[in-house]
Amino acid sequence: MQAELLEKALTVIKNEQFLVNVISRRVRQLTNGHRPMVLTTVHMGFADIALTEVIEGKLNYEKTAGYIAEPITRRNDDHQTDGRRAA
Repeated sequence: MQAELLEKALTVIKNEQFLVNVISRRVRQLTNGHRPMVLTTVHMGFADIALTEVIEGKLNYEKTAGYIAEPITRRNDDHQTDGRRAA
C-alpha cells in the first residue's frame, strides 16, 4: 500500500476507522473476483486499487441504523453442481 494514497483517501473519508472498514471490505470483494472501478496498473495491489477508488469518488460508505451482513459470493470454480468439490 502506498502512503500517499492513504493520505489522499483520508481527505475523502476523514474517520480512519471508517476508511479501514471501507478498504478492507473492498479488498475482500476484489480478492473474490469483483472488478476494479478504476484503471489499474501491474504494480497496484488490492489495497491500492481500493484507495484509488475512494480518492476518485467511486467508493464511499453509508451509515446504517443497524448491522447489515455482507452477502457471501462463491466463485464458480469453488464448487460443482453435483455437490462434489473440484479436484
